[in-house]
Amino acid sequence: MTFIAKKSAKSIPITPVYTGAFDAWLKRQDKKTAGWVKSADFTGAEGSILLLPDGSGNLGRVIFGAGKGNGIYTFSSLPSRLPKNEAGYFIDQKMNKEDAGNAALGWALGSYYFGTYKKEKTKTFAALVWPATVDRQYVETTAEAIYLVRDLVNTPANDLGPEEIANAAENLTQAANAKIKVISGKDLLLENYPAIYEVGKASDRPPVLIDITWGNPKHPAVTLVGKGVVFDTGGLDIKPSSAMLLMKKDMGGAAHVLGLAHMIISAKLPVRLRVLIPSVENSISSNSYRPGDIIKTRKGISVEIGNTDAEGRLILCDALTEACSEKPKLVVDFATLTGAARVALGPDLPAMFSNNDKMAEALMASSKKTQDPMWQLPLWQPYYDMISSKTADINNAGAGGMAGAITAALYLQKFVEPDIPWIHIDTFAWNQGSKPGRPEGGEALGMRAVFDLIKTKFGRK
Repeated sequence: MTFIAKKSAKSIPITPVYTGAFDAWLKRQDKKTAGWVKSADFTGAEGSILLLPDGSGNLGRVIFGAGKGNGIYTFSSLPSRLPKNEAGYFIDQKMNKEDAGNAALGWALGSYYFGTYKKEKTKTFAALVWPATVDRQYVETTAEAIYLVRDLVNTPANDLGPEEIANAAENLTQAANAKIKVISGKDLLLENYPAIYEVGKASDRPPVLIDITWGNPKHPAVTLVGKGVVFDTGGLDIKPSSAMLLMKKDMGGAAHVLGLAHMIISAKLPVRLRVLIPSVENSISSNSYRPGDIIKTRKGISVEIGNTDAEGRLILCDALTEACSEKPKLVVDFATLTGAARVALGPDLPAMFSNNDKMAEALMASSKKTQDPMWQLPLWQPYYDMISSKTADINNAGAGGMAGAITAALYLQKFVEPDIPWIHIDTFAWNQGSKPGRPEGGEALGMRAVFDLIKTKFGRK
């Protein structure tokens, strides 16, 4: 992130021109400016820029086609496109707090670069002068959280195992004066997390459950659960090679709850926060769990393994059982759970499920407010028959391959106490291609909306 605290005489203005308002704007310009715009054949098309010289022949002004309005990503392309200027650029427009926040956050997201494995480790971006009405703390914290999600998801599995996820969690807790407990390997059996252990036992890297607590116990309890599968081969029901190419991102749920925890803690929201991350590698060896096995869970529900590639719900069910043990006011889980959600909604829209209509409505309102889209799908109870089992209490894979996102959510619901408001977010955590402010690679989807929900519901002391 590159920001400059104060505007100076050398700071360069960026003048946004909006769709449908270009002709009126041009009429208000002096003859010299209007002539330059016309001679450059500049029309104010969305995303276009025109550089205007000052009287000395230096860059004096930037005209920018800002499209329809002040969205999160309106200015995101500019940090990488504008010439570097030590005094930075400022947006030459009066903005309210919301618009200023969107502009600054979009600028920050357009300044992200993941260069850990490249010769060019860092990149230099054009700097923005902080808009006068902006909430700097929110912008900085949100950008830091999104950077954290992106960095974790982009890191390859050879460098990011369950232990490294735990290390990232410890870094967060040290900075926040929070408490952390990590249960590893066979200790998961001793502490009754059998499903997490079953999925992760085939890997040389032991499975873990990460348990973070922060905040005043007298405040409303909010618990976050994140799927942390650092790599998913599919297990014995092995994925084809093409389906494994993005499986380093299968810990995207864990990354989301760590980023969200950073936002909550930095904002000092008056909640008692708990974060549970089951982290495993779904690997293949002589002791892999098998199709047809029946495994135990923390809740005491027996599960028949219909497919070893439906592993995420197995580790989440133990964590969700524990999440409900303290009767929190809200449980939210994030998971890169099903391809079916992507078939239904594509890569940009996380699928959201909830057992509480009022909480779901509030989240959708937060989603719209923060420009962090998602779409609610139903917990359609008649489909529960698809995950029934003749030999166990439940099957981990739906029969027939239909409604996969819904049957996965129904499976998880089995482990959530019905009187506890619960939200399940099935997210892709990835940008398939690059757009302004959204480079190809790991992405935080739904995180800002959930933060706004928690702030709205529980943010008053």
